[in-house]
Amino acid sequence: MKYKVKVTVIDKKLYPELQEKYCADPNSGACPCYNVGDEFIFERDEENDHFWHGGLNTLVKTDADPDTVAGGPKMPHCSEAWDAIARYIYAGLQGGSIMKGWMKKENEMIACCSDGTRPVIFKIERMDMEG
Repeated sequence: MKYKVKVTVIDKKLYPELQEKYCADPNSGACPCYNVGDEFIFERDEENDHFWHGGLNTLVKTDADPDTVAGGPKMPHCSEAWDAIARYIYAGLQGGSIMKGWMKKENEMIACCSDGTRPVIFKIERMDMEG
């Protein structure tokens, strides 16, 4: 069995009151790296090893210019997001359970980056492939 991992941006939050109080730029706004609906596919096999390249070129769907999206052809995933999702991606690529007992499906996880004023929320899914 081969495995791929699909990551989807399912939401973005913005807390302007926290940005105003704590950020050097009080008008930083929402995360510029991701868009709700962005999708990424990770593979790790003889031909591809997206994991060890920080997810560069994993973007498969966006409504934005792909060159401006993390995980697109020009920039790897944001380090804050990567820190939050990489462990689940790696487990899924190895065929492991991503979050058994916590999520309804053991091959799925919901996680978010650690930016406290503008977090991005991701759905991570292990996809079981034939062959």
